[in-house]
Amino acid sequence: MKRSRSLVLSLVTVVIAALGAAWVAMPAYAAGPSATFVKTSDWGSGWEGKYTITNGGSSTINGWSLAFDLPAGTSVGTYWDAMLTSSGQRYTFTNRSWNGSVAPGASVSFGFIASGPGSPMNCQLNGAACGGGITPTTAPPTTAPPTTAPPTTPPPTPPPPTTPPPTTPPPTGLPKHILTGYWHNFDNPAVELRLRDTPAEYDVVAVAFAEATATPGAVTFAVDPGLSTALGGYSDADFSADVRTIQSRGKKVIISVGGETGRVAVNDAASARAFSDSVYALIQRYGFDGVDIDLENGLNPTYMAQALRALRTNVGSKLIIAMAPQTIDMQNPAGSYFKLALDIRDILTVVNTQFYNSGAMLGCDQNAAYAQGTVNFIVALACIQLEAGLRPDQVGLGLPAGPGAAGGGIVAPSVVNAALDCLTRGTNCGSFRPPRTYPGLRGAMTWSVNWDVSNGNGFARTVAPHLDTLP
Repeated sequence: MKRSRSLVLSLVTVVIAALGAAWVAMPAYAAGPSATFVKTSDWGSGWEGKYTITNGGSSTINGWSLAFDLPAGTSVGTYWDAMLTSSGQRYTFTNRSWNGSVAPGASVSFGFIASGPGSPMNCQLNGAACGGGITPTTAPPTTAPPTTAPPTTPPPTPPPPTTPPPTTPPPTGLPKHILTGYWHNFDNPAVELRLRDTPAEYDVVAVAFAEATATPGAVTFAVDPGLSTALGGYSDADFSADVRTIQSRGKKVIISVGGETGRVAVNDAASARAFSDSVYALIQRYGFDGVDIDLENGLNPTYMAQALRALRTNVGSKLIIAMAPQTIDMQNPAGSYFKLALDIRDILTVVNTQFYNSGAMLGCDQNAAYAQGTVNFIVALACIQLEAGLRPDQVGLGLPAGPGAAGGGIVAPSVVNAALDCLTRGTNCGSFRPPRTYPGLRGAMTWSVNWDVSNGNGFARTVAPHLDTLP
């Protein structure tokens, strides 16, 4: 999500893992830190790779840097769970803040998508040889046996998963299909609104944003002084009363954590506890119905899951847990955001992926790169989540509320409705058709309430009534 006037992001072209997995045999290596490589998928013109760093020594590794060369014509695109710098054909990956410490006997991993047929060479880990072979000894297969299809790729025929996720959503008190909108707790070019002036079409209002404190993991919230000034005075007491007003209309109000510039870090048990305790304190103070995770600068799925489970224990089963990942974050179930969603399926309410500011991406059919701002893009990318294990009631479609709200991927509200129809009924599809329909699809989200009001309320007034017609 964005909070500033500058909303243009770099467009990202992503290749999703295709069918197949080609494991690379590794020679034996001496005890100590080592790194091994595997091509988890290969589709000829590109592949997905994964490095696993293992500490075979007797002391903890505090920080790692892994570098390798790729031959001309092969390059790295998307990557996760590491930071990347490059010089020519030399690529150097370094740890994130949460996976730099590797205890003796433990391991961490990171992954990336590459274009071109080559494989990594001359691997070095912290300046020394990686300790294992990194070039395939045989050409990896381009198709995989039927039993090894990764979860992001639907099977050739449309039978449901052999182990379906739980079918009963938590009792949050929400309608079957919902419209979520973000409310600005800041002053920007969109119209400023008191919370109580949120249009009635929104079922869930996500307050943007709670922000980090000096204590790792902890967050805080108060009415932004700039917003208060723009509104001629708007206090915390006014805001709290507005939360109750919205709830008296049968709606829900949740606190969103993060945003584009958010720096909330939950990377260990202590910060997980601080996150849970501080969000719980905000729920008690303001009466929020739940929390939304909108961290656009990475997260640790293990400790965030721990924090959210602790929060739910404190609040109870009616706690709403929402997420608003970027499109790139929901491409691979092994990625941190996607993994978090899958790990907490039993308590997760909805994932409202931001299907914008993304560039062109492959959908779950792997056949074409779909351009953002189209029915095909929205449906083909939502299909990835629906076929990878999230329940339909846990999947929402996040789109901008018209001009000014995003740098790319803005669509007419009628396009959102067409995507909803395609996914739930199999009608109004573009050239891409999902392998099945998902009548329980949760609904739609927009950034933002303020931008929607600025643009004449077209998003809410078009999408909300349509949600009521869905199966």
